Amino acid sequence: MYQVLYRKWRPKKFSDVVGQPQVTVTLKNELKSGRIAHAYLFTGSRGTGKTTCAKILAKAVNCLSPIDGDPCGECNICRGIDDGSIMDVVEIDAASNNGVENIRTLREEANFTPAAAKYRVYIIDEVHMLSVGAFNALLKTLEEPPAHVIFILATTEVHKIPATILSRCQRFDFHRISPKEIADRLLYIAGQENAKLEPQAALLIARLADGALRDALSVLDQCFGRSKNVTEQVVSEAVGLVGREHLFEMTDAIKAGDSSKTLEIVDQLYRSSKDMARLCEELSSHFRSMMLIKTMKNARSILAVPESEFSRLEKQALSTPFPVILHAIDIMQETLEKMFRGEDRRTVFEMAMIRLCSPQLDSGPDALLRRVEALEQNTPPCHATLQKEEKQSPDSPGVPKENNPEQEATPSVPKQPPAKTAENLEKLQSEAKQLPEWPEILQVVRNLSPSVCAAFNGSTAYVSGNYILIDAPNKIAFQLLRRQEQRDNIRQAIRQVTGRSYCLGPYQKQSAKPQSEDPLAQLAKAAEQEGIKVIQK
Repeated sequence: MYQVLYRKWRPKKFSDVVGQPQVTVTLKNELKSGRIAHAYLFTGSRGTGKTTCAKILAKAVNCLSPIDGDPCGECNICRGIDDGSIMDVVEIDAASNNGVENIRTLREEANFTPAAAKYRVYIIDEVHMLSVGAFNALLKTLEEPPAHVIFILATTEVHKIPATILSRCQRFDFHRISPKEIADRLLYIAGQENAKLEPQAALLIARLADGALRDALSVLDQCFGRSKNVTEQVVSEAVGLVGREHLFEMTDAIKAGDSSKTLEIVDQLYRSSKDMARLCEELSSHFRSMMLIKTMKNARSILAVPESEFSRLEKQALSTPFPVILHAIDIMQETLEKMFRGEDRRTVFEMAMIRLCSPQLDSGPDALLRRVEALEQNTPPCHATLQKEEKQSPDSPGVPKENNPEQEATPSVPKQPPAKTAENLEKLQSEAKQLPEWPEILQVVRNLSPSVCAAFNGSTAYVSGNYILIDAPNKIAFQLLRRQEQRDNIRQAIRQVTGRSYCLGPYQKQSAKPQSEDPLAQLAKAAEQEGIKVIQK
């Protein structure tokens, strides 16, 4: 009979456990020194190795020939525990054995000495499922257990366990395993199974597993059912990542406010038997990915999507205003709650789509933010006086005059009057701080106007009050900014990334100040002008 990968490759010793050194090293040291506790608590998310480490610990404390804290795996005790012939190691599922009577039976059995092993070990999985009465029945045994009994409690929800139980156990926290460690383990197992697994496909599986190695092995098993040559495409087909075009289409329709288009897509998916709750979860996850791309410098390591889909996500995220993304996530979560309360799923989802396409119908704070952002996009970003200056002067802040070659080399702000303008510029530059979002802004500009983006290669931006000051090595950048359309592209990109509107200006690098003349030399010079002879030594 075929044995699934997560069972076939379950670790047999502590050194085989992946990604939990804070647990395995401590347990091995305790075993080598003979400091064995009477009760252990293993807590952490699913698939991180809690039950596996519990079984290894049960073998290690009873092994006849332990090796550096690990069970040998060859003695009669180790083989008997593996095949289930030794009854001194008992594994209990608290989800189905959670009553007081079950724990009373356990207490009675614990009084008997082990039949073959040194210790009688009770592994209670999902211990948080025990009833209040069962916990009370277990408490006395945990407080004063027989010398030959060891309890190992495992749970994914440690907050549900009474403090009286927690205080009587040695607690070990299992962390989510990193994608790289999972991917390395998958590549090793694939090699042992005479299969080919591409590194990028292994990383995709690792991200999908969300820190659970068992889930990753289950996905790999599913991929092997399709092909022994596992690529990103095979992984996408196996887990259902393909056919997500509707998510991009719905997002574009929401951005455009096209409720008719979104309802048509919902109808098509409904007719093809798409579950509305699942669709709601997928769309929420899609907007979450966009949120991470907008807020993180590098979200690639977090998002479990193929490389081709990530590039599309990045492009869509950078062109979508942040309030739209937050509003969509909030609406999707609210819609899921309504669905699980028993309301008609299709109707609730269609209402959510209409609210997203028409934020004026929604009175929530996220919808109000979208409406304010939309108003800002339709209003020039500067104050009225500055708007008037731009209309009267052919050059915007920081753009050189067309008929003055000297000013083309050193861009300047509009003169109004010159002394006051220079003073304001000096004050702005003294308070300016580098704008970290500038590279992301240029990515948005590339979608709006590739020529402008190319002109700003190597540029740096600084923010000071209501201004963004640009330091561009290429003077063509400022010539392009003379055009109203190109300035609007830059401002639109800034609003999308930062959520604020700014005026544009130049950042002029400060030239070195000339050194002041020596006061003694000045005095000598004045004396000579008055006819006084100065003798210099």
